[in-house]
Amino acid sequence: MKKNEIQKIWLGQISFENGLEIQNNEVLKRIKGEICDQVLLLEHEPVYTIGRTQDQSSLPEDRTNLPHPLFITNRGGKATYHGPGQLVGYPILDLKNYKKDLHLYLRSIEQSIIKTCIQYDVQASTKEGLTGVWCNDRKIASIGVGVRKWVSMHGFAINVNGDLSPFNEITPCGIKNAEMTNMEAEIGSSVNFKEFSDSVFENLIGELTHLSKN
Repeated sequence: MKKNEIQKIWLGQISFENGLEIQNNEVLKRIKGEICDQVLLLEHEPVYTIGRTQDQSSLPEDRTNLPHPLFITNRGGKATYHGPGQLVGYPILDLKNYKKDLHLYLRSIEQSIIKTCIQYDVQASTKEGLTGVWCNDRKIASIGVGVRKWVSMHGFAINVNGDLSPFNEITPCGIKNAEMTNMEAEIGSSVNFKEFSDSVFENLIGELTHLSKN
């Protein structure tokens, strides 16, 4: 593998705890220069997560009634849900190679998701002042990242297929009355999950390559 090549790693369906452990291990290796940049692609077993924020309003007052476990983690952002049918991507990147600009990095992730949606004839876009990707007023992808010594972790979650009802137990990303959607609902037909994940990866590589050259 070339020094500057970004590796794609498919992890399948794993628990959030296992995903976090793998991320932490890979981040340490990347900081030490033992591995190249990589993107971990996976699905999570059902789980709610929230970033380290004092604002807990995106969670219900009684968290004991949540149907799935809740984890507080070191990404940005408020509460969200992960589960089967949702493509999760964790880029482990040395952001010193990408202008050390978190804003541009977030925009690159958004644009890669938008380009993939458009390839599937789903008209997606961003909303001013909000992070993530939308289909009109329906949210299809959430983004929340963490950084350690300018190496990224956490990343994005795109609803491809699967059950969206667990989002009803929280205020997704703290946005009141936000309606969640997925690719299959927008298209009206089934989506090959693996092919979709490949398209997301290729578009992300394109955005990151463009960012690294600016």
